[in-house]
Amino acid sequence: MHVDLLTIYFLIVGTLLASSGMTLWEHRAHPRRSKELKILAAGYATLAIGCAAVTFRHELPGATGSALSNLVIVTGYLLVLQGVASLSGGEYRGRSVAMLIVLALTWAVAGARWEDSVWYYASAIPIALASGATSVELWKSDGMKSLPSRHIAVWVTGIHALLYAARACILPLLAARYGRDVVSIASSVTMYEGVLYSVVLPMTLLRLVREETHGELLRDSQTDYLTRLGNRRWFFEEGTRVIRDEASRRPISLLAFDLDLFKTINDRYGHKTGDEVLKAFGAIARRVAGPDAILARIGGEEFAALLPNQGALGAKDVGETIAKRFAEAIPHLIDGVAMEATVSVGLAQLGVEAPTLGDLLAAADTALYNAKSLGGNRLVLAPQAARSEVA
Repeated sequence: MHVDLLTIYFLIVGTLLASSGMTLWEHRAHPRRSKELKILAAGYATLAIGCAAVTFRHELPGATGSALSNLVIVTGYLLVLQGVASLSGGEYRGRSVAMLIVLALTWAVAGARWEDSVWYYASAIPIALASGATSVELWKSDGMKSLPSRHIAVWVTGIHALLYAARACILPLLAARYGRDVVSIASSVTMYEGVLYSVVLPMTLLRLVREETHGELLRDSQTDYLTRLGNRRWFFEEGTRVIRDEASRRPISLLAFDLDLFKTINDRYGHKTGDEVLKAFGAIARRVAGPDAILARIGGEEFAALLPNQGALGAKDVGETIAKRFAEAIPHLIDGVAMEATVSVGLAQLGVEAPTLGDLLAAADTALYNAKSLGGNRLVLAPQAARSEVA
């Protein structure tokens, strides 16, 4: 079935307007990305206006219609680029204005004399550059590397950029050798690919934002709001997974922490200061325990750290270092208030006597209570961990 180019133009216009409306509507559900979604919606709408203007470009005298429609289309691509770049904090305003100025000068100087050449070849260069930059921005976005939709968006914009680069650089050579028929074929290919681009890219970028929002909600549900460590639920989920996957290959230890006399700190200095003490402990524990530790706040002033690949000796060093640095740092961190804050620590090691995470935490808690009964501000090993250290 043959579909004429005018029908394809209107199909592209319709899909772009629909994508613009959907993206604009979606910004209310993603307030953190509201600005970026509005820019993308404006970009799709501008592309739609530019494509609609193409169908009337010969109604204006000379190359005016071609120049205006091309400038509007390129503006749409640049808005899409700005919207994508904004997702990672990027900025393209200055370079976009410079590109539009160069394109306008190109039409002013060469458009009247070589309108067809500028339209079919030179006008494709800024589209290729804008699409290529969009693909690069999506590829290098650190915050979105784990999102599946990013790869689709990279491919869509990358292929679009390559197609227009070929139209600008290779098509003139083919036209010179094989005649104008090849230009008509290239125009048809460009239009059909444009339909796919106008559908796939907006839907993929919407999916990308939704995946990002879902990931943030998931992280929030697994994170302690005050210390930004993991919460109890996350600790048991991740800890159980680590024990299941790694228990047979390497030693695993667990440190249970409880801040000494924390109620006294709250009563004497206020809950705000108490919150600062908790946050300070969380930050110190995170730095000392390292990136491999499964570290969480599991109760009011209770914390736990599961340490893969750490035997009793290494875990003891980690626990004592955290306790020492915490006691030294608090008087200097909490608004200069000369207070004392210490932590008691219990240490247990995964083994026959504590084969599961629940058993391991119970053993560490027992050691922790022993540390408390001895006056606090110390680390006590569970019996199995003590035997392991001696061995």
